[in-house]
Amino acid sequence: MSVNKQIAQELLEAVGGKDNISSVAHCATRLRLIIIDEKKINQERVEKIEKVKGAFFHAGQFQVIFGTGTVNQIYEEVEKFDINSTSKQEQAKEAAKKGSKFQRAIRTFGDVFVPIIPVLVATGLFMGVRGLVMQEEILAIFGLSPADISENFLLFTEILTDTAFIFLPALVAWSTFRVFGGTPIIGIVLGLMLVSPSLPNAWGVATGEDPLMFFGFIPVVGYQGSVLPAFIAGIIGAKLERMIRKRVPEALDLILTPFLTLLIMIVASLFMIGPIFHLIEGYILDGTLYILSFPFGLAGLFIGFFNQIIVITGVHHIFNLLEIKLLESTGSNPFNAIVTSSVAAQGGAALAVGLKTKSKKLKALAYPSTLSAFLGITEPAIFGINLRYVKPFIMGLIGGGAGGFVAALLGLKGTGMAVTVIPGTLLYLNGQVISYLFVNLVAIGVAFVLTWLFGFSDKQLKENG
Repeated sequence: MSVNKQIAQELLEAVGGKDNISSVAHCATRLRLIIIDEKKINQERVEKIEKVKGAFFHAGQFQVIFGTGTVNQIYEEVEKFDINSTSKQEQAKEAAKKGSKFQRAIRTFGDVFVPIIPVLVATGLFMGVRGLVMQEEILAIFGLSPADISENFLLFTEILTDTAFIFLPALVAWSTFRVFGGTPIIGIVLGLMLVSPSLPNAWGVATGEDPLMFFGFIPVVGYQGSVLPAFIAGIIGAKLERMIRKRVPEALDLILTPFLTLLIMIVASLFMIGPIFHLIEGYILDGTLYILSFPFGLAGLFIGFFNQIIVITGVHHIFNLLEIKLLESTGSNPFNAIVTSSVAAQGGAALAVGLKTKSKKLKALAYPSTLSAFLGITEPAIFGINLRYVKPFIMGLIGGGAGGFVAALLGLKGTGMAVTVIPGTLLYLNGQVISYLFVNLVAIGVAFVLTWLFGFSDKQLKENG
């Protein structure tokens, strides 16, 4: 019997047998199981299986961490036991039926915004590269100055960095329609209507241009860069479309459903949803900026310490809205600089465990988990190492707070979102790289030293079995 087949068999036995599994899927690093009776799972036995780097419940799924590449091989072996395999998206819908209303709401929020993030990541990297290229010191190497840069080149860079935010309502409305059961293409068109060139530009109005006044008192503007109005319009629009579709004759569905949905929703969006939720969005932004402006680095200390606790609960996707709004409104993201500290610190804690332990298996688990954290993915380090022994996780939290504190003091701000630690360096090429590296070293160093001195000993191996 091959090693992977044996691992698959041991895993199935540890979770209560194949009859206790409703479906199985996998992502880049984890095997995702929908379990029928969670009480039948032997968590300790699962975590002792070879190649398993940790296991936990999240989003209604029992997720077993194997790591990139390995998870694909284990998944193939599990499938051979006639387990009902599904796509990640199909399984997410099944998992969404579980959990409290609040958990389901946050999960839905994440389902809307997570697909948009890669585009915003690319935009942030473009901003970072542009910031690097436009530095006087870099240009001087080639005998140039900022005045020598052609307008055509600047226009090209603006296309790369501004497009995603100009048409952000279309992205948000598309994804919201998709998640709430509407037709995504209708969502895209509704979102594009919100940024129609026929409407006064939102940024122009913000700098003094007059909005269109309907009925003498309702200001109507474009919603370039807005998130909340498109999100709410997407929810209502998807539900409206489904309601209309149930009531119109099938022969007229192709014509009437999109016509009525777009007509009703654009009126509602421009005259009610837009003005109300654009105002609310402004208050959310002001509140976020107020917290981030706390003196003496207190905001960084607080957010850096608690961030990974929030990640464990699975409600961290709610911060996507805040980061997107910060980037759209200010062109920078101080939240990313603080969060990267919390991620790096968990890697530092896991590294200390790996270097200090004499257990070959724990070393083999700690080192790749550390690398994963330094690449911005903390799950293997948190669930495979730090939370298992508790104290390393706490020391990682302290390291995250220390790094966040320094980031806030230095006024560090990223040009994008969703990438941290080593990949995140690309968001700080605009003259902030040295400060960024220093903040990461502080977070890693504090977490490493505290874990080495107080957070772990091999005695814990015996206590944890």
